[in-house]
Amino acid sequence: MSERTAAVLAEGRPPVNGVLQRVLDFVAALRRAGLGATQSEAIDAFRTLPHLDLLEREQLREALAAVTITTQTHRRSFDDLFDVYFPARPTPDDDTPAVTDEPGEEVDHDAYLAELLRTLAEGGDDAIRELARIAVDEFGRVEGRDGGVSYFQYRVFRAVDVQQLLRDLMNTVQDDRDNPVTPLEERLFRDEFEARLRSFQQEVEAEIRRRAAAQRGVEKVADRMTRTPVEELDLFHLSTEEQAQLRAQIRPLARRLATRVAVKRKHGKDGRLDVRRTVRRSLSTGGVPFEPSFRPRRPHKPELFVICDVSGSVASFARFTLMLVHALQEQFSKVRSFAFIDTLDEVTALFEAGDTAEAMRRMMSEAELVWLDGHSDYGHSLERFHAEHAADLTPRSTVLVLGDARNNYRQANSWVLQDLQRRSRQVFWLNPEPIQFWDTGDSIAANYGRYVEEMVEVRNLRQLAAFVERIA
Repeated sequence: MSERTAAVLAEGRPPVNGVLQRVLDFVAALRRAGLGATQSEAIDAFRTLPHLDLLEREQLREALAAVTITTQTHRRSFDDLFDVYFPARPTPDDDTPAVTDEPGEEVDHDAYLAELLRTLAEGGDDAIRELARIAVDEFGRVEGRDGGVSYFQYRVFRAVDVQQLLRDLMNTVQDDRDNPVTPLEERLFRDEFEARLRSFQQEVEAEIRRRAAAQRGVEKVADRMTRTPVEELDLFHLSTEEQAQLRAQIRPLARRLATRVAVKRKHGKDGRLDVRRTVRRSLSTGGVPFEPSFRPRRPHKPELFVICDVSGSVASFARFTLMLVHALQEQFSKVRSFAFIDTLDEVTALFEAGDTAEAMRRMMSEAELVWLDGHSDYGHSLERFHAEHAADLTPRSTVLVLGDARNNYRQANSWVLQDLQRRSRQVFWLNPEPIQFWDTGDSIAANYGRYVEEMVEVRNLRQLAAFVERIA
């Protein structure tokens, strides 16, 4: 134990109860945020404290992360909560004057931007953190009619244009050199400057959270500001950053699912009761079948036919489903993929190279998906699948239809699903819309739901993984 930790945790010192209570509150917040921190993990968190230097904030962060989170996808939410419960510095009171040369004097905007540009060019975490605090003080502060003070992130970045800063940084690199910057050097400089700008943005966000927690209470802010874990993100509404995070999770998720599927098949090896062998074995016990024998079950890999609506409203959901299915294609004897907007085209060949991201790009540009007006037409697309591919279905085939069942008031042709159900082993429909919106407006979910094994609400990566594991 370090001397500083010993001082903090010394018997009878007031900080000890505060530290333990804060850790307990922090673990409770993790649990409310869906990170699954249990009481045993709270105990482990307490046990780490004597081995830490409690004044080293990053050491405390990593130690608590090691004992409270079990998957990397939860790290983002963990860090958000940690910054609220264990702020890097005390939050100044609302009446603390801004950081200026004289009390009441405002920071010169141009001078601040010049200082920020210089700091970003040179680097330095402490300097970036201090400038983020000043930015929140000067540009994010709003005084209400009641005299209260609030801080807003959008006001900070309205005053500090991040993209303009990046352009100025790149221009500075060129101005400081006699020779032109090579493409490789330009890429390296850009990557480094973008990382420093992200650090600045994160420090601004953390400062806003700290001040909000001081004003409204830690628990209230933690519950409102914690970001959803990656696997819980709604596939119907994803930002560009969230899509990139989900793409990074597909391969690791596929490996975990493949392992679980293999274990499930191995443990489910016993098939039907082998009556003849059971009776023969019972002769040694006077005819009492103490040890029944079973015929070995020969697990088969199902054939999978995936029919995806890739129109604008559900394109993101279809993209991640196709990526996951094809990452798991070794768990199926055959995977064939079909995409449609108002007409259908087979896109299986595009995924054979293994690069699912490139396959998705080619699918949207090369496949024949639009026949009339580019609005979803489930009836025409299902009819075309039936005419061209229904004969390929066998009793080992599983058919997945992906889409929100919003048919723009066109002909449903639900008889196609009825016939596909008859030809195949099972037909499922995965719907990314909340169930309360089914059969509202132009949705005909109930019409199609009558002719499938089950219409399943699948709104996030966790639900999608659970379903794929179920049918594999």
